[in-house]
Amino acid sequence: MTFATGLAASLLRIQTALTQDVADVTVNGDPDAGPAAAPTADPAAVLAAIDAQPGTRARYGLTQAPGAVAGVADPVSVTTITGDAAWDGFEMVSGRWFTAPGEAVVGGPLLTATGARIGDTVTVRIEGTPVRLRVVGEVFESAMAVFTGTATPTGRNPSEYRIALAPDTDAGAYAQALTGALAGRGLTARPSGAETDPLLLVVEGLTATLTLLLLAVAALGVLNMLVLDLRDRVHDLGVHKALGMTPGQTIAMVVASVAAVGLVGGLLGVPAGVAMQRLVVPAMATNGGLHLPESLLDVYGPVLLAALALGGPLTALLGALLPAGWAARTRTATALRSE
Repeated sequence: MTFATGLAASLLRIQTALTQDVADVTVNGDPDAGPAAAPTADPAAVLAAIDAQPGTRARYGLTQAPGAVAGVADPVSVTTITGDAAWDGFEMVSGRWFTAPGEAVVGGPLLTATGARIGDTVTVRIEGTPVRLRVVGEVFESAMAVFTGTATPTGRNPSEYRIALAPDTDAGAYAQALTGALAGRGLTARPSGAETDPLLLVVEGLTATLTLLLLAVAALGVLNMLVLDLRDRVHDLGVHKALGMTPGQTIAMVVASVAAVGLVGGLLGVPAGVAMQRLVVPAMATNGGLHLPESLLDVYGPVLLAALALGGPLTALLGALLPAGWAARTRTATALRSE
């Protein structure tokens, strides 16, 4: 249970970090306004309209352009950002987010391909124009990607704006009001939300199914052990009943006999599950050429760990319910005649 819970939580965080889009509202070109309308919209005016809209918590604009790096055969995606985008699902593996002109953060595959390190300067040809960028951080990214600021020229205005809303702000109403405020600029605001990868849902479904099966096997093991034990001690059970043991006390006695084993199982299983999660998830990422930041692995909180530790006693309780019920219903005379 501990491993399955941590695996599912880490995979969700990894998908969010790779998607790099947790915005509530997205602003891009209006299909009815033509393909050239969005890039020509004045970024300052668009950002001012977004900032003036009630409910805006954070925003930035972005545009993507093809790039190339000497010695790297694969094309490089260059994302030029207007504003602060660090909130939008970006996870830093090392270093920091760019803050000054000429700085950039890049994905791990590009660092591996170029042999560059944080602090080095790389030359990226953006649409044929060579631009020197100082690498200040490695962002969690699976592609050959560069992220930098508007001080680096790409010859384009932002073609998309992403917005995070304040709590309790209705995304639909906000998008409708912002579209009205951007009228005439060829831009439309739409509520957005990251979709879960179907393959990720399959992996989580299989993990959950296997976990439930293992829990069922564990509970059945407890049930089998108690049935054999009670059958072996049925005469003693009859003596206890003859001396006045009530059905409730009988159930409590049976459950108590496995509670300690369940607690020990929980206390041993939780650290083992955490250790397995920290071993398996990085190995999966390494096979994909990725370096995982610690934030994507640190998914267990104190409350969750305590709840998982109680999973051992709860599993023992589930396995003990049927034998305990049978023991409580057994008549005293029947138990005393048994050997």
